[in-house]
Amino acid sequence: MYNACMELSKDLVAASAGPLILSILQRGESYGYAIVQRVRELSGGQIEWTDGMLYPVLHRLEAQGAITSRWETAPTGRKRKYYAIKAAGRKALVKQKGQWLLVHGTLANLWS
Repeated sequence: MYNACMELSKDLVAASAGPLILSILQRGESYGYAIVQRVRELSGGQIEWTDGMLYPVLHRLEAQGAITSRWETAPTGRKRKYYAIKAAGRKALVKQKGQWLLVHGTLANLWS
């Protein structure tokens, strides 16, 4: 049974960050704070990311050619860096989704 107060291990957070970010960006471009908020929303507040965790993953994904970024000035005058998924990121996401579904299914079989 899931414990609502459970803290996720750093390894699990790190392993899931890439697929989560790519999945969010698959639905449209976004910027860092909005990505953090979306993960919090999707997890019912159970996954709390920090800037120190998010931005290295975004930079790694960009270096791998999975995402692209661009700066834009918001109506408030504040600059934001927007991220968008590229074709290579969509391909990587398909592969990662299959891997996560396999692991999830295997664990579900063991734990049922």
